[in-house]
Amino acid sequence: MKKNSILYQTYTKILLAELRPAMGCTEPISIAYAAAKCRDLLGCKPERCILEVSSSIIKNAKSVTVPNTGGLKGIAAAVAAGIVGGNAEAELQVIAEMGQAQIEQIEPYLSNTPVEIRRAQNGIVFYIDMQVWGQGHTARLIIADHHTNIVHVEKDGDILFDKTEDATQKGVDADKTSLTIAGIWDYVQSVDLSDISPALTRQIEYNSALSKEGLTHSWGAEIGRILQKESNGNVRMLAQAAAAAGSDARMNGCELPAVILSGSGNQGITATMPVLVYAQHLASTQEQLFRALVLADLVTIHQKEGIGSVSAFCGAVCAGIGAGCGIAYLQGADYKAICHTIVNALAILSGMICDGAKSSCAAKISSAVDAGIMGYTMYVHGKQFYDGEGIVKKGVENSINNVCTIARDGMRETNDCILDVMLKT
Repeated sequence: MKKNSILYQTYTKILLAELRPAMGCTEPISIAYAAAKCRDLLGCKPERCILEVSSSIIKNAKSVTVPNTGGLKGIAAAVAAGIVGGNAEAELQVIAEMGQAQIEQIEPYLSNTPVEIRRAQNGIVFYIDMQVWGQGHTARLIIADHHTNIVHVEKDGDILFDKTEDATQKGVDADKTSLTIAGIWDYVQSVDLSDISPALTRQIEYNSALSKEGLTHSWGAEIGRILQKESNGNVRMLAQAAAAAGSDARMNGCELPAVILSGSGNQGITATMPVLVYAQHLASTQEQLFRALVLADLVTIHQKEGIGSVSAFCGAVCAGIGAGCGIAYLQGADYKAICHTIVNALAILSGMICDGAKSSCAAKISSAVDAGIMGYTMYVHGKQFYDGEGIVKKGVENSINNVCTIARDGMRETNDCILDVMLKT
């Protein structure tokens, strides 16, 4: 792929746009971002808040610990954190710089401020609609489609900005439709690493720090630490442990940022850490590691884009498969091997549901990484899943498209069903 080609520039733009830092699970952080924006728009701390959000947002924000809140979980905690101490200009790091004095204000604010949470019924999968009142004024802000995409702003009933029609449009981002496994492979071979190395360096630095935190200290169910103890030095288990440990810390309130992928810190960690563990094990060069990460990142993005930003399909599967491809690359895999790795891994684990962000995400990440590695291991041993076996179709893009259709369309009702089960007392 030539550096001056439109496709090269598009792939580079996609990669740099996706690899963003975020502190905390991105759905509650998106809520905190909306809250901070509403506070600034209102000109004071709201005295009342109504939040209408889609099922997927409720599911992903309900049970996860929000950083810098003193261990509080859920949507109301995210709202309060954004209002009390959020920096709206910091986007997905909106509550990263909160001081202790601000943290101590969160619980009193929640005790004295009504925060009503409603389930949206408009069919938009990613939707946050916040309305606030204070000092005789009102403000409203809507985020749709992805975590920082503001589509509607109003104050005192006057509409200041509106792109809500865009939020109801179906389909994937125009730039990302250019992603194919063949194109990704070509880009991995030809990319000038100086164009993307700062982003990759930050990805390694941030996600490694989260993984180290999870392996060093007690966070959540300690899936990463358990896997590490049971590994007996086995690199495959250590790769799973490194990814799971980052999620252990992140899902349970760790205040270190992740570099996200497809809008998810867990996916960013999953695509990063197994590749890094194998690169260290194989004594790979920095160039080999960087190209393997590019492959892991773009394979993850390509799969997830056809599914949507949030769904009933566990996004860790996409990232685990991406990691499997990166690991295969480090071991000398060619394009054919990468295609078979993806198809095999999709056939193994593509049915895993997402039941929200919480401690068990770390265990799902471990399974996803294992499936990604198994996909390549099968190919090395001359084994594969064939056209017509379940969801598998001839051609890697056809198999990916089948999974995207199932996850995006077929599992839409499943998503609501999962939330109904979660909300039952």
